[in-house]
Amino acid sequence: MPSNTSAPPGKKTAKKKGRRARLILVLLVLALVAGIGFGGYWGVSTVRASFPQTTGEIRLDKLSADVEVKRDANGVPQIYADNEADLFRAQGYVQAQDRFYEMDVRRHVTAGRLSEMFGESQVDTDAFLRTLGWRRVAQEEYDKVLSPETKKYLQAYAEGVNAYLKDRAPKDVSVEYAALALTNDYAIEPWTPVDSVAWLKAMAWDLRGNMQDEIDRSLMTSRLSAKQIKQLYPEYPYALHQPIVDKGTVDESTGKFDPKADAAEGDGTTTGDTPGAGPGGASGGVASQLGALSEVLDAVPALLGPNGNGIGSNSWVVAGKYTTSGKPLLANDPHLAPQLPSLWYQMGLHCRSVSATCRYDVAGYTFSGMPGVIIGHNDKVAWGLTNLGADVTDLYLEKIGPDGYLVDGKVKPFVSREETIKVAGGSDRKITVRSTGHGPLVSDRSSELEKVGQKAPVGNAAPDRGTGYGVSLQWTALQPGKSMDAIFALDRAKDFAGFRAAAKNFEVPSQNLIYADTEGNIGYQSPGKIPQRSKGDGTLPAPGWDSSYKWKGYIPFEQLPYEKNPERGYIVTANQAVIDEKAYPDLLTKDWGYGSRSQRINDLIESKIKDGGKISPDDMRTMQTDNRSEIATLLNPLLLKIDIADPQVREAQKLLEGWDYTQEPDSAAAAYFNAVWRNVLKLAFGNKLPKELRAEGDCINVRPADATGPVDEQNRLVRECGQRDPDSAQPDGGDRWYEVVRPLLKQEKNEWWKTPGDRLDPATETRDQLLARAMKDARWELTAKLGKDVSTWSWGRLHQLTLKNQTLGTAGPGVVQRLLNRGPWDLGGGEAAVDATGWNAAGGYEVIWVPSMRMVVNVGDWDKSRWVNLTGASGHAFHSNYTDQTDTWAKGELYDWAYGKAAVDATAKDTLTLKP
Repeated sequence: MPSNTSAPPGKKTAKKKGRRARLILVLLVLALVAGIGFGGYWGVSTVRASFPQTTGEIRLDKLSADVEVKRDANGVPQIYADNEADLFRAQGYVQAQDRFYEMDVRRHVTAGRLSEMFGESQVDTDAFLRTLGWRRVAQEEYDKVLSPETKKYLQAYAEGVNAYLKDRAPKDVSVEYAALALTNDYAIEPWTPVDSVAWLKAMAWDLRGNMQDEIDRSLMTSRLSAKQIKQLYPEYPYALHQPIVDKGTVDESTGKFDPKADAAEGDGTTTGDTPGAGPGGASGGVASQLGALSEVLDAVPALLGPNGNGIGSNSWVVAGKYTTSGKPLLANDPHLAPQLPSLWYQMGLHCRSVSATCRYDVAGYTFSGMPGVIIGHNDKVAWGLTNLGADVTDLYLEKIGPDGYLVDGKVKPFVSREETIKVAGGSDRKITVRSTGHGPLVSDRSSELEKVGQKAPVGNAAPDRGTGYGVSLQWTALQPGKSMDAIFALDRAKDFAGFRAAAKNFEVPSQNLIYADTEGNIGYQSPGKIPQRSKGDGTLPAPGWDSSYKWKGYIPFEQLPYEKNPERGYIVTANQAVIDEKAYPDLLTKDWGYGSRSQRINDLIESKIKDGGKISPDDMRTMQTDNRSEIATLLNPLLLKIDIADPQVREAQKLLEGWDYTQEPDSAAAAYFNAVWRNVLKLAFGNKLPKELRAEGDCINVRPADATGPVDEQNRLVRECGQRDPDSAQPDGGDRWYEVVRPLLKQEKNEWWKTPGDRLDPATETRDQLLARAMKDARWELTAKLGKDVSTWSWGRLHQLTLKNQTLGTAGPGVVQRLLNRGPWDLGGGEAAVDATGWNAAGGYEVIWVPSMRMVVNVGDWDKSRWVNLTGASGHAFHSNYTDQTDTWAKGELYDWAYGKAAVDATAKDTLTLKP
């Protein structure tokens, strides 16, 4: 039952069309950037026109008093004002100076209006984003939920942005607008407070939890048994990788979490039931068609960063009794997709005199387009964030008809609205967005998903398929919340009680929050709006026609795990399990990160403090750059025992002898081992997965679905190619796969080691046979990529980071790439290492995840804190602060972080005065 006025093209068509459109745009801008490259006057003047004024004086509408903006050599601004409205007004002005184009693209993402900037190629993406309705939810938050104080700050911020835009032609705001002017009469609109609120929805989408796992498990049912799927999603290894909180449970008498209770006191019960089809066989009903939804989802992460196992972060805090300073030390490095400019923007927001009417003296990392500071410290407390990974999304298989959708045998009407997508250089497109009681019908955005269930097997309890089923999405971020209130409260927090009070409103995205203060306290809080399910555990799509699968509410904040000053003297969060599920009555998720990074950090801290040792700020920095591979400690000893006859493969095998499992950029052993690991995964698992999960271009010969008996001349193998974007394909090689492989390495003849032969290699029956074949395949793969001489191999040559301008730098002639993009950098580190320069083993070795910033906070002696950003403060492609921090970041080094007035003055290179 289509709801679009015209069916959208399939993904491959959309991708090709998108590439063509981007190529046209890039070709048109070629004259501009080539002029820059060769000194053309018009190009140079156009570029320089958008550079910010950082000295002297500027008159600013609605300011009530002078505001000073001091910038250091890296262009990082510290703002000084007499009142809060002026402080955030100036923040808006300064961020617009450096990053407005980025801000503008982001608000078009969140509003589903990219087609207005970039034309036809973005219509399908806009349609999906309009279906989710981020902007509509943000508007409702602003109108009905956020505090008057927060709205005052948002309005002041918007006034500052608009003061910068006033009387400026688009080409004078950023060079990219000069390019758009060649193909589009695009005009910049004024900034609004809701533009700032909506960006939190985009971040929540990046950090939404297990939605992709839910899809992937369902897709696997077309080729794997329930037992096999369970093996590919093993339980969290609590015995190997300790959770964040090692004590505590919910006290039944008070209904609150007691952080000092023995974890063994928990009864081990959780809400929800075991995974499976459930009434109506919903998991089977959706499995054969969810590939289309996965393709739609790929178009959105392409803008914000691929969603998957790699997304996460590291943070940890060490109490003063174990530090050289005698005060807590706190480290944080969020892992996100590399972007140019970086997602983060460093700055300080200072009231000249902190008082009841001007309460801010905070510095750290924020997002361009949002007031306040997201991660950092004030004069009393410091905090960091990592993704908690709570399961806050559920897909529902819906029985739909012309009049509505079925619930408990009765038809309920859709809630519908029409959306108009304006297209630069083309005709408007109209779509109808339909929602059920669970959420929007995301299946309406795919011509394939409109026919969900036509062929899918369902249980006898399912309603008649009729014209098919739809798929709806229930997600906490599609409900109005108070996360923006929480940001300002965090910035003002003075103690642990104030910190927890702020965390209570940090509803979406659900984050692990760590804490330290000048009194010597350290702490942790898990906030977030996390659903309680009446039935089901969120691992597979649920039957929407059965109301017993609805969400019954949310875990009360008072029941969420936290701790203050634990006996062990440190807290580590790196996306591992928050608490042992046997000790906790509610289900947070079944899909944690598997704890490789967190346990390595725990081990590094323990090794340092044993026998009375102390941890210094430089030790914290060194830990951030630890690149040891856990899977190598398991697999490498077995690889060395295999008898290799081929002298060239044996030559590569020798690289692994004496290797210490570190992944330095110049390591030949790391290069070869990671290639072997990639090929082990492909042979044992990847080739057995359905095409919807395998990477594009990964083609194998498979038995026809309707084949019976042995393969013969009448029943030949057919060529089947993967369909998934390489950045999100499986097996991705993350630490879930470590836990898949760990028990199998002890089983010489497990079924997973069996592979069919081909004209070059015999079939494998055992572990060692498959490992030998993987070693051979890796040898020849790296020969093609790095050359025949193994002494010239290095991990960094394989594992490279290229920073790309997020719009004009993603396609086109090489000269455009070189002028707008930066890199490559040869990096160490790897997937699931503490230095998490992630790569997807199914897609290749290119870096797709990075520590997007790093900071080490020296609590109480704030000016001895250190930090670095992935790129630089500026979003202007040819500005000196565009990527000036990247070399330092790549080396794992940090800059001094001036916070106090004297330190800021001493490091200030430029001072700008904003005047009323």
